[in-house]
Amino acid sequence: MTVRALPVGDRALLVELDSGEAAQALHAELLRRRAAGALTVREIVPAARTVLLDGLDEPGRLAAELPGWEVPPVATRTQEAIEIPVRYDGPDLPDVAALWGVPETEVARIHSAADFRVAFCGFAPGFGYLTGLPPAYDVPRRPTPRTAVPAGSVALAGPYTGVYPRASPGGWQLIGTTDVVLWDHTRVPASLLSPGARVRLVPVTGRGDRAVGPS
Repeated sequence: MTVRALPVGDRALLVELDSGEAAQALHAELLRRRAAGALTVREIVPAARTVLLDGLDEPGRLAAELPGWEVPPVATRTQEAIEIPVRYDGPDLPDVAALWGVPETEVARIHSAADFRVAFCGFAPGFGYLTGLPPAYDVPRRPTPRTAVPAGSVALAGPYTGVYPRASPGGWQLIGTTDVVLWDHTRVPASLLSPGARVRLVPVTGRGDRAVGPS
């Protein structure tokens, strides 16, 4: 694992890694060490290929130590997956089906069969970047972003799946919709999704009408 730690101010580090999997593994190891009392840090924020550590007492020392750490791969989490019912009715479903070379109904089957995991969160409060689809199903962003994407839109871009927690501009391919609330400031925690959580997308045929999903 290639690690590059860059100083950010006096008490923070931005750790760059060579893959999303490496970033997820380091994030899990940092959380483990903090929970065990072996690391003092206020915030640990993962992204696509970086992890930001803020509130460090000795960032220079940690930057020197990180390349020598033994970081195990991310273990499979045994906790129950968060289920999100999805209606596969998005306006870009025909385009995604064409990119994948399958019928539109097959998009729903392939997509919902994946074992998703939240790689990191960002873009908007409650938005999780979900990984789990094989690389063959990566899709490009739309050439022209939409000025408004409805809340609850289920979308694809590159290797990621995401659910828009609120209406906003966006250039991802929209393949479905859900009524699940991703962000609720009155809920504890406010975000339904957090880094490392397992997610299962369950096809439904209508509002509140659940279809048979993958086991």
